[in-house]
Amino acid sequence: MTDLSLLWTVLAVLLVIAGIAGTILPALPGIPLVFGGLLLAAWADGFQHVGVWTLGLLAVLTLLSFAVDLLATALGAKKVGASRLALLGATIGTFAGLFAGFIGIFVGPFVGAVIGELLHRRRLRTEDMGHATRVGAGTWMGLLLGTVLKLGIAFAMLGYFAIVWVANRGA
Repeated sequence: MTDLSLLWTVLAVLLVIAGIAGTILPALPGIPLVFGGLLLAAWADGFQHVGVWTLGLLAVLTLLSFAVDLLATALGAKKVGASRLALLGATIGTFAGLFAGFIGIFVGPFVGAVIGELLHRRRLRTEDMGHATRVGAGTWMGLLLGTVLKLGIAFAMLGYFAIVWVANRGA
């Protein structure tokens, strides 16, 4: 391995690590970074161990991760009757939570969904507060489910890449 290909490989590993972090931290495009890192690793190796079919499957999994993210959040929100403002609030709360540290990442989407639902209802009666709280919890559960599924996709991508790499090492 030349010095330059070693540099590319290290960069690829850093991209994959950032991508795994990005599946949890909403500010980073997690799965696309994982894919970019794996693509860079294959390229740094001259595509000797991982070829176009493997990269094609990894690209499909990357696209699937977008659908999983949207569907999990939408299903969690729909199950509890969330409004569009609640979904918008959850999104804003997610990004705002980044500035509040680790706890903010978890609390932000919930608070944002609750505020969004209350703005949608335009009143603060007891039943509205209860519904908004259920919407916040349902939306948060959808986000959590999406994160878990995306982590599964990320590790499936890494595992498949590693298996193909090792299998073609002796070829």
